[in-house]
This record gives sequence, structure tokens and C-alpha cells, in this order.
Amino acid sequence: MTDASNTPPVSGVATTSTDGSKKSDKRSPGSSAASLTTVLTLIAICLLATAVRLFSVIKYESVIHEFDPYFNYRVTRYLTEEGFTKTWNFFDSFTWYPLGRIVGGTMYPGLIFTAGLIWKVLQALRSPIHIQEICVFMGPLFSGLCALATFFFMREVRGDGAGLASAAFIAIIPSYISRSVAGSYDLESIAIAALVTVFFLYVKTLNTASLRWATALFFGYLYMVASWGGYSFIVNLLPIHCLASIVLGRVSTGLYVAYAPFAILGALAALNIPVIGFNAVLMSEHFASFAVFGILHAAFAIKWIKETLPPRTYEAAKRVVWTVGTAVAGVILVLVTGYVTASPTFGWTGRSLSLLDPTYASKYIPIIASVSEHQPPAWSSYYNDLHLVTLLAPAGLVAAFTPLTDASLFLVLYAVTAVYFSGVMVRLMLVLAPAAACLAGLALSEALSYLFRSVRAEGEAVLAASGSAAEASGAASPGVAPPAPAERSAARKAARAAGRARSAPDAGAWMAPGSSARALPRDVAWVALAGLFYALALYVRHSVYIAGEHYSAPSIVLQTRQRDGTIKVFDDFREAYSWLSHNVPADAKVASWWDYGYQTTAMANRTVIVDNNTWNNTHIATVGRAMALPEKASSEVFRSLDVEYVFVVFGAFIGYPSDDINKFLWMVRIGGGVFPDIKERDYLNRGQYRVDSTAPKAMLDSTMYRLSYYRFAETGPLFGMPYGYDRVRQQTIGLPDFKLKHYEEVFTSEHWMVRVYRVLPEPNREVRLPNPNRVKTQRGAKVKPRRPSGDPTSMPSKTRQ
Repeated sequence: MTDASNTPPVSGVATTSTDGSKKSDKRSPGSSAASLTTVLTLIAICLLATAVRLFSVIKYESVIHEFDPYFNYRVTRYLTEEGFTKTWNFFDSFTWYPLGRIVGGTMYPGLIFTAGLIWKVLQALRSPIHIQEICVFMGPLFSGLCALATFFFMREVRGDGAGLASAAFIAIIPSYISRSVAGSYDLESIAIAALVTVFFLYVKTLNTASLRWATALFFGYLYMVASWGGYSFIVNLLPIHCLASIVLGRVSTGLYVAYAPFAILGALAALNIPVIGFNAVLMSEHFASFAVFGILHAAFAIKWIKETLPPRTYEAAKRVVWTVGTAVAGVILVLVTGYVTASPTFGWTGRSLSLLDPTYASKYIPIIASVSEHQPPAWSSYYNDLHLVTLLAPAGLVAAFTPLTDASLFLVLYAVTAVYFSGVMVRLMLVLAPAAACLAGLALSEALSYLFRSVRAEGEAVLAASGSAAEASGAASPGVAPPAPAERSAARKAARAAGRARSAPDAGAWMAPGSSARALPRDVAWVALAGLFYALALYVRHSVYIAGEHYSAPSIVLQTRQRDGTIKVFDDFREAYSWLSHNVPADAKVASWWDYGYQTTAMANRTVIVDNNTWNNTHIATVGRAMALPEKASSEVFRSLDVEYVFVVFGAFIGYPSDDINKFLWMVRIGGGVFPDIKERDYLNRGQYRVDSTAPKAMLDSTMYRLSYYRFAETGPLFGMPYGYDRVRQQTIGLPDFKLKHYEEVFTSEHWMVRVYRVLPEPNREVRLPNPNRVKTQRGAKVKPRRPSGDPTSMPSKTRQ
């Protein structure tokens, strides 16, 4: 923690001495060396942030990961072929059949336009790079930029030391790596860098009260709004900080310049993004920004009146302002209350209500609750995704209060709110990562500064004591040899005692440079430094391991290590999409659960019924209902949607847990939320989800069950297990032998992970064809015995004649 008096002068700005005379702004050689060291360290941190995210390309190949990135890649590819203007007006008829999707009005364009702009620049420079490679490496590129933004943010909060430590933490923090590895072409890959940049620009404007930085804040926020829906976190965090500053009496010009233009211009910026539009002024998520804008002006009005009027007149004017302000606020509150109560959700979106009330999604919006990343995190997730940062961040939170500045107050509020939201959704661990890294960087910087000062202070005291003893002995007896080791040891002990006596603890500045903080003994300081560097080494090792083993595997290509050490690759997804692309008619409609919609349109180039956009809950519920119904009813539903092919993801053969059978209950819940004939209890056996012989009839007859387990018992026993043994559910299926009447199997991937079926226009005929001459008889009636086929009397009469 640096004191203002010890902050080095900024280059190009003259400083003023205590007597008012201006000094030269030239840096000393030591300051220039420190600046060069800072720059080189920053470059190393950025290279580290990029390199640690390349394991996915090294271990696998240059491929797009997960599900959502395939939509982004497909639109980016369209942009490179058709241009920016047509992308805004792009209507995608390959998705949400028969509705389609207006892509330009339902996407955040920041990521796609950024990749497209980089591609255009490289093409202008005659660089023959494919757009897919740019998309793959967007995450590693912006992770380096995020480290830079973190450095500048913490530099404004506490100085270069805290900035470098925070940048180093954010560069390899696992939580951020999970969404920024090579191939993770998702919105978060650039949004976190944009988020930290906005925070830096806000704090910079706070500290400088400069309109130039306020303008930069506006453009930074515009890019953030265009990049990710998480901009709503900013539009609520900044009002919280502004309101806290007003309550704590920290109203300043910097606060006004930083917040007032942002509140108005930021809303105008959001209005110009089609996916947001008028929601920027009509939704409850944005009302706090406007309310605090009015409170800020009221606070400045009261402050101006107090400075202008005499005390007695000020009290009267203050009462008038409070009366008028309360009346106006009351009228506005009544109007806003009437407006929001007209909405069933009080003007909040479903995702926002899920954050404010963690039980809301499970009660009312099962499609949100069905996503795994929307579940609350386990405690182990904090250790896995933050590691050492979880121990250092609380210490950094305490250090942020000594002293408490406008910038450090913002950091505290950011950290507290991020901790809450990360506890609601595991996905929002990503928002916590920068805050935790900044707090950990602050704590590390303070700890290292204190420990190194303890080592240096005692060393200087020992040298001073030894020199004094040598001078005294030399003055007493010239030509006498230097003090013996025993004498030097005694001098060292005396110096330690003197240092402890002189350094009384000073609350509030126990680690500030130049303070009278009590220094640690030198050996204790060295032990503490060794332990701290060992913990940092463990953090680096953990982060690199997590990056290489956990977060670099693309969901579309799986691999496992066998007992003999060899790597087994499962490429079933691409195998299935390739089959669809080459064997299914170009205008065919393909149905699956919504998780695989983006990949199907991007890799198989076929029309899908639903995809990962999840904007139409009724459409998704229709597919879920079809999967839950018996064969005949489900085929009728699919034929009504012009579906010709259906595929399911099946993991029982190889032990893949993220298959459709494990997701089936969510299909039932989502379908049942719209169609009352689907009831979850019909698919459970006394509240238990079973696929064996105890499974209820609705489960065994469901289309999902039959499309998944069709011919599964024919695969033979695996690992000594019985026929039809499900390695994921660890049960033997309850319906091993059955025939499909309304679906026809057309493709099953090598490891049975993807199974494709054709919806038959007419049901399959039985092996035993019906006899048209068969006479139906009543039960118990006598039947005339059939004559042998060679008997002439058994032939028709015309034949016998």
C-alpha cells in the first residue's frame, strides 16, 4: 500500500514542492528502471495468459468448443461472406422452423463484429488466414488484454505493485480460463476484458475528474453492452457505488463526471443495440441508474446551497429542497410502482429474477433451471476455480479499507456483489474472478512489501550497529582488528531490540511505506516469504493443470486415457453431423433437444426445430413433449412440424453422463409446464428415476427411452456386466427387446453416442404380414379345420373346375 507522498511523479507533469516552487518532472534513473521492469513484467504476464490457453489446440486441434460458439462462428462466417450491413438484417430460416430467427435483432454483435474486423484488417494486410482461426484464438488474445486492464484498474486503486500482482492472478485464474481457452468463441471470451476495462475507466474518471476519460468510459460501456448481457451488472454496480459515496459523504466532482454522463449516455448507447432496444429504459434492471442520477443531483444541489447561503438561510432552503424533492420522488415512485406492477414479473427479466430469488427459476422457468451452469456452485468449485485466491482475497478486502478511497470503495462493492451472484449461479464465478484476483493481488502486494521491508530494515539496522561498534573500537584503539563474530552477533541483537523499541504499531497504516509499523524479525520474514512463494508456485501448478486437463477439452471431441496409457478419442459428434450433412436432403428438418441446435445448423447445415437461443419456450416444450410421448403420438407431433429426422445423444454404451436420458426429466418438466398431459410423476417410480424393470410404463413407452435403448441389448455384455447394462445409470434396462413402428434407425455412430432416426410417414409393418382372408371369430366359437394345402378341396371353386 503506497502513500500519496511516495507516489512517483507522472512523466510530463510538473510537481510542486512544499514551498510552492515547481520542480522538474524528469524521472531518476531508478524510476526509469522501475518503469522498464513494469513494462517487461506486463509483457510476460500477457504472454503467460495467452500461452496457458493454448492447450486445447496443442492437445486436440484448432476447433470451436461447446455449443453456443457454433452459432457465433456461423454468423461470423456469414459476415465475412456478406458484409456487416447484411449481417444486421440476417434472417436465419435454418433455425426455429417454421418461425425462423432475426439474427441481427437477437444477438450481441460485439464478439462477431470484433472477429470480423480483425479478419478484414488481416485480409487488407494480405494475410491468408481463415476466419475459423481468428475465432479460435479470440479467447487467448483478449485474456492478455484483460490482464492489462486489470493492471491499470488496480494501479488506480493502490499502485503498480498491486496492479502487477492482480494482473498475474487474473492471467491464470482457472475460473476465467474456463471461458477463454482457444476455441471458446463465446461472448464471455471478450466480455470479461470489456468488463474490467469499463471498471478501470470509471475509476480513472473518479480519480481525475476528466471529461476525456468520461468519454472513454462511454465508448468502453458501449462495447460492453454490445458484447454481453452481463452489462446489467455494470448498470447496477455503478449506481450502488455512487449511492454509497453519497451516503458516506464522498460527493466530489470526480464522482459527478464519472457517473452523470454514464447514466444518460450509457442508456442511449444501450438503446442502439437491437437486442436491448427500449428495454434500456423500460425494464426494472435499469431503473436504479436513473434513480441514483436524480439523488446525485439532489446531493449536489444541497451541497451548493450550503456553500452559497448563510447557515440560517441554508436550513430553510434545505427544508424546501427536501419537501419538494420528497414530493417529486413520491409521485415518481407511485408512477413507477403502477408501471411495474402491471407486469407479472414486476418489470424484471426471468434471468434477473433468478439471481434475486434463487428459487424462482426452479418454480416458474424450468428451462433456465435445466442448464447446468445456472445451478448454485459447490464449495469445492471455489477452490477448484480460484485456489490460492480464496485465501488471499479476504485479506485484500481488509487491506482495501486502509485507507478507504473512492477507488477502493468501488473494489469492495464489486467484490461483495460478485460473491453473492457467484453463489447463485456457477456461471457467475466468471464475474467473481476479476474481483477476487484484484483483492488477492492487493493482499499479495501488501504482504510482499511488508516482508521485504522487514528484511531490509533489520539488515540496515544491523549494518548501522556494526558500523557504530567498529567506529567506536577504532576510535578507542587505532589499528585494532574488527569486532569478532560474537561482538557482531551482540550488535545484531541490540539492533533488533532497538528496532522493536522504536517501531510502535500504528493502526491503519501497518504496512504503509515510511510508517512506524513493527518490523518482523529477519528470519521470520524469510520463512514467511518462502511459504508465500511456495503457495504461489502451487497456484501456478494448479492453474496450468486445470487449463490443460479440465478446460481444454472441446465438448465435441472427447478423449479418455486407457489402462495402458494410450489415449482413446471419441469423435462421434462430428461423425454424426458429417453423416447428416452428406446423407440427409438439404431441405430436411432435424429435431433434437435444444442443446444441439447450434451445432446441427453450423456443422450439418440442416434446419432445426429448436436451438440454444431458447427464446420460444412453447417450441421447446413441444419437442420435450414429443420425446415424452409414446411412439405413435410423438411421430404425429414431429410430422406436424415437418420433421423428417430425429437424433438423440446416448451415453450408456461408453459411460458418457451428459446424454439425453439424464436430461429427460428436464424435457418432461419443460413440456409439462406448457402441456398438462405430461406429468413428471408418471415417469418416476416413487420419486426415483429408473430405467430398469421398475421404471413406470410411461417411461418405458416414451420415445426418448425407445430411441436411446433400441437394439442396445444386442451390443453384448461389457466388462462382465449383463446384456443391456447402462454404464451411466448403472442399471440393466427394463425393456431390452422391442421393435420400432414409427421410426427407422438410419445411423448410429461408432461408440453409439449419437443415434439418428427417420420419422416414418406410415408405421413399420410387422414381420408377420396380416392375412386379408382371415376371418375374425368370437372367442369360444368353433373354427372349421384347415385342409392341407395339397388337398384339391382346399382350392377355390373356380380352380377346381
